[in-house]
Amino acid sequence: METSFSSRPWLLIFITLSTVHAQLPGLWELLVSNAGLASMHTAVTRFNTVVLLDRTNIGPSRKMLPKGHCRYDRHDDVLKKDCYAHSVVFDLQTNEIRPLMILTDTWCSSGQFLPDGTLLQTGGDLDGFKKIRKFEPCEPDRFCDWVELKDVELINGRWYATNQILPDGTVIIVGGRGTNTVEYYPPRKTQNGAVELKFLAEVEDNQMDNLYPYVHLLPNSHLFIFANNKAVMYDHEDNKVIHEYPELFGGPRNYPSAGSSVMLALDGDFKTAVIVICGGAEYGAFIERSTDTPAHGSCGRIIATDPNPVWEMEDMPFGRVMGDMVMLPTGDVLIINGAQSGTQGFEMASNPCLNPVLYRPDQPIGLRFMTLNPGTVPRMYHSTANLLPDGRVLLAGSNPHYLYNFAAEFPTELRLEAFSPEYLSLDRANIRPVIEGIPETVRYGEAFDVFVTVPLPVVGVVEVNFGNAPFATHSFSQGQRLVKLTVTPSVPVDGRYRIKCTAPPNGAVAPPGYYMAFAVNQGVPSVARWVHLVP
Repeated sequence: METSFSSRPWLLIFITLSTVHAQLPGLWELLVSNAGLASMHTAVTRFNTVVLLDRTNIGPSRKMLPKGHCRYDRHDDVLKKDCYAHSVVFDLQTNEIRPLMILTDTWCSSGQFLPDGTLLQTGGDLDGFKKIRKFEPCEPDRFCDWVELKDVELINGRWYATNQILPDGTVIIVGGRGTNTVEYYPPRKTQNGAVELKFLAEVEDNQMDNLYPYVHLLPNSHLFIFANNKAVMYDHEDNKVIHEYPELFGGPRNYPSAGSSVMLALDGDFKTAVIVICGGAEYGAFIERSTDTPAHGSCGRIIATDPNPVWEMEDMPFGRVMGDMVMLPTGDVLIINGAQSGTQGFEMASNPCLNPVLYRPDQPIGLRFMTLNPGTVPRMYHSTANLLPDGRVLLAGSNPHYLYNFAAEFPTELRLEAFSPEYLSLDRANIRPVIEGIPETVRYGEAFDVFVTVPLPVVGVVEVNFGNAPFATHSFSQGQRLVKLTVTPSVPVDGRYRIKCTAPPNGAVAPPGYYMAFAVNQGVPSVARWVHLVP
């Protein structure tokens, strides 16, 4: 069949870019051609498996549940008796996919890992509106599945909310469509009901733009909460706003106009937190259902812990809506996925942004962005990006349709890919460290040793960085965090290098839980070892 470039202009862009593939950093690989579903929500577990989760009332997926495990869904317009999986677990070692059974609707829900490594999953639509679910991960050869809690539910139903683990290991659940409140899991005994957060109502406009707020736990224990184009510092102990930040110009930044956001790596004395927010849709694109309105390319950067913070503005190489910002083990940020035109919503974007971009926060303004090797698979609405323990980034999902549609210009996407940043290139293999010894559990402030080997002699300091596993959905990785530990220069010991490290000082710097511990030598990370950080 003849291809029309006028109907698919992004194809022409890719063909043009393919001529310079070899000149741009980064490598792509196809991991699985059919994951069975298009992942709307993705999380990496400490067993080196990945939980992929879609919504339930979407008709047939491409993965069957085990025989005898069908569910009945009165909300599904296509299937009342549903024998298809809408969640799976992906084994990174074998690339095998195992179906999981989710009982209620998880459409546009939220999640976070608890201190014991259990994935907490909250809300959704319809019968999932008030549901709380847990997935207790296990070794790939063992059986584990979703459990819906029967003894507790959300106080307010939540659709398009954000979760963030707190210093004590509890989780705050912020906002949602028509839900301008916060609540906690486990529920706080000292408080009766959800707590109003007027800020969320104040920033809502006539196309919402306050959904899936960006929530970051600051090292002072307070929360940075951003919605639409404004942010506040929130004291979750007393449930009050204690600071209002300047407005970020450049249009709305949250759903349905979402760019993405990260908190940069915490290091040094852990007193400074820097937030970066990039991209977004033009205001009005959602209301007008405009697929060709150019996305924003601006980024705002602010020192959230500064007493008089201001936004520092810069521009990405591309406008981008629905991009994902992934914290890499080095402290750089990968910006990937999304579109250059349109907005979030079903079939409301065009011109996929195939080029990832590397944001290098330590470079001077104007030199921070590096354009990387483009992919070939459009990752539009309902796609995800997650850091893997080996330093690659997993790309999953993209379904800009109400049901699965494999014949559209931007079809439902079942393929799983991995993107390898330049630090994994072959010419850097001889400086890539291997962690030979590290404790499985460390306590706050504890001194401990890490032993590594490196093919070439070590020159300079080898970093040891803790990165958690966030819950990625709708262009934001909920709870994402990287902490650079205090280390001493490595010392050769019996053919290995010993690095003396000090664990993070408290739960505000690094909440309790499982972290991927990376050794980073001259900008090249090791394969991570999972470490349990406990009080």
